[in-house]
Formats: sequence, C-alpha cells, structure tokens
Amino acid sequence: MHLADDSRAPQADTPGWPFAVASGILGWILDAFDFFILVFLFPELMARYGVSKGAILWTMTMTLAMRPVGALIFGAVADKLGRKWPLIVCVAYFSTVTVCSGLAPTYGLFMLCRCLYGIGMGGYWGIGASYAMESAPRAKRGMLSGLMQAGYPLGYLLAALAMQFITPRFGWHAMFYCGTVLAAVIIALTLFAPESDAWEQTKMPSMGHIFRALVSYRTRFLYLLILMAGMTSLSHGTQDLYPDFLRTLPFMQGVTVLGMKASLGIAVLYNLAAIVGALIFGQLSQRIGRRYGVMAALCLCLISMHWWAFGASVMAITLGAMLMQAGTQGAFGVIPAHLNELSPSAIRGLFAGFTYQLGVLLTSPVSPLQNFLREHFGYSWALASFELVTISVLFLLMIFGPENHSRDFHEAM
Repeated sequence: MHLADDSRAPQADTPGWPFAVASGILGWILDAFDFFILVFLFPELMARYGVSKGAILWTMTMTLAMRPVGALIFGAVADKLGRKWPLIVCVAYFSTVTVCSGLAPTYGLFMLCRCLYGIGMGGYWGIGASYAMESAPRAKRGMLSGLMQAGYPLGYLLAALAMQFITPRFGWHAMFYCGTVLAAVIIALTLFAPESDAWEQTKMPSMGHIFRALVSYRTRFLYLLILMAGMTSLSHGTQDLYPDFLRTLPFMQGVTVLGMKASLGIAVLYNLAAIVGALIFGQLSQRIGRRYGVMAALCLCLISMHWWAFGASVMAITLGAMLMQAGTQGAFGVIPAHLNELSPSAIRGLFAGFTYQLGVLLTSPVSPLQNFLREHFGYSWALASFELVTISVLFLLMIFGPENHSRDFHEAM
C-alpha cells in the first residue's frame, strides 16, 4: 500500500479544469437518471407492452450486461484520441437511444433500445471518471471523487422528482425525453474544457499497444474486476428493487412522504443521504486512505441493515434507507479516485472503465436473483441476506487489497 503525502510539491492545476470535472459529473448524473427511470415505471411499462415485471427487470439486466461493451469501445478510443470528443459522442449517443426507448412501440424494440443504451452507459464512466480525476487538482481528488459518484444517486433522485412533477403533466413517456436538456449542457461544457494533460503525456501510439498493455496488467485487472463486482452488487442490490419493496409494505399504503407517495418521497430522502455520504466519505478518503474510507462506509451499511430491511414503521424504514444509501454511495464515492489511481496511466480510460463495467456484467443478474430470493424467503430476507454477503466480501477485498493514494497521474505506471 502506498499512501501519498499531500504536502509534497503541488501539481500545477490544469487551466479550465472545472469545465472538465463538471462535464464528467453531470454526464454521470444523466446516465443514472436515464437508467433509474425504469425502477419507477414498472406498472406503466408492463401495461404498455403486456409483459410481466420480470420481463421489465430483464431489460435492466441487459442494460447492465451491455455496459462492458461500451467501456471497451469508448475506453480504447478515449485512450487513443483523448477524453473530450469521445465523451461528447458518448453523451449524444446514449441520450438519443434513451429518447428512442420512450418511442419504442413493442417490447422487443424497447429491449433493443435498452441494450444499446447500456453500451453508452458503460462507455461513459471510464471516460468521464478519468477525465474528471486527471483534470482535478490532486488535493481535491477525494472530494471531487465523491462529488462525481454523488451524481449517481442525484440522477436517481431526479428520476423520482420527475415522476412526481413531470409525468402527471406530460405523461410517463416524457421521462425518456427530458434528459436531452442536460445532455446539451454537458456537450457545451466539454467543448470549453481542455484536453487532459495526463493523457497527452502518457498516451499510447496505437490501439495495439493499448490492448497489449491491458493484458500485461492482468493481475491488477482481476483484482479490480472482483472489487467492482462487489461494489456494483452493493449499489444495485440496495437500489434497484427498493422502491418496489416499499410498495409491498402494508404500512406504506396511502402514506405520503414529502407530499409524495411514500415510495417516491423516501427515494428522494435516501438519495439526498446518498449524495451527502458520497461527499463525506470521498473527502474522508483523502485523509485516511481509500481502503479505510470504503471500510468506514461499509460499517455504516451494517449499522443500518435492520432498519433498512426489517423496519416496522415508515420512520424506521426511512431512517434505514437513508443510512444504507449514505453508506453505499459513501463507499462508492471513493471509487472514482481509487480505481483511477490503481489504473495504468497510458490506458486509464479503458482500464478503469472496463474493470468497472465488466464487474457490472458479472452482477447484472442481481435484480432477478433478489426477485427469486424474494419468492422463497420474502422481500426483507432477500435484500438483507444478499447485502450481508456482499459487504463481507468487500471488507476482505479492502483489507488485503492495494492502494495508490494521491498518485501523480502525469507519471507512468
């Protein structure tokens, strides 16, 4: 493990770096929004296409399964051509496919659109995270790592708010269209942002060199792949089915939270907590190290487990959900910095993005698996047992895993 001393001579800030960081963060917000709109639209999509809830869940699974394809394609292109233009193309691509999802007349076409969307979703994180972390001042890396990952629960939160305020006026189809406004903002910001200095100094001469470098770091790749499988199990296992779980609780019937249906109001609250958690633990990791930052967040998940899955009142469930997401996204708030710091300099866009998204592929059946467990053991035990196993594995990975805290991205590795 290497804990870098932040007191060393500071690296000069890249002029215009806030534009690059902002585009990376906002793109992840949009990515999450376009993914999570489905968790609030189960009844509408089931009615439109005449299919079961399981069929809609499989469209989400296929979205997750296609993310490594996007990470491989867009990551390699970003390592060869730079961060700016691949990011712009990726945002335009997945926003267009999202609009097509809302227009799809049949379930088969809807499934195809969500698969194509998964390519864009998978391609974005590797580019956006490497662009943001490479551009950010080193001393601010932990905080901005948390801020970037906070974009994920913020996208979830915006999806819940859109369900409350947009769908009653414009219909549920509008959920697939409204993200285009943010896409235009991201593209404009990226046009003003500088190219990454770190990429300029460490770029590979050809695609062949890029893929040979990927193979040469296979041991590190395998570790990060397992780590990201655990992290995505933690995240999707606590989020994807939770609104549906809330709707099944008898004491939630007819209850409002923040003036909304309980399942929407609680989702707003736990995503606000998730944003706070990502910021706190991301910044904490700058002080105590990335691994200890993740483990501290996992402890919060364990503390909240009983209330989150077995709470017997609206207040208990709400408290548990908020603490769980603060811990879950707190752990994930460390990941953009940690994963990029452990990635080889010349293939950071591909390496970080591909390990992340291949981990997502390994865990893409999480929702169907939890749904299967629900049918046999009940919703509460299905959620809790799955997450207890996941958290235990993550603790072991953090205890015995490597760290390269606050490394200089301009230096080769």
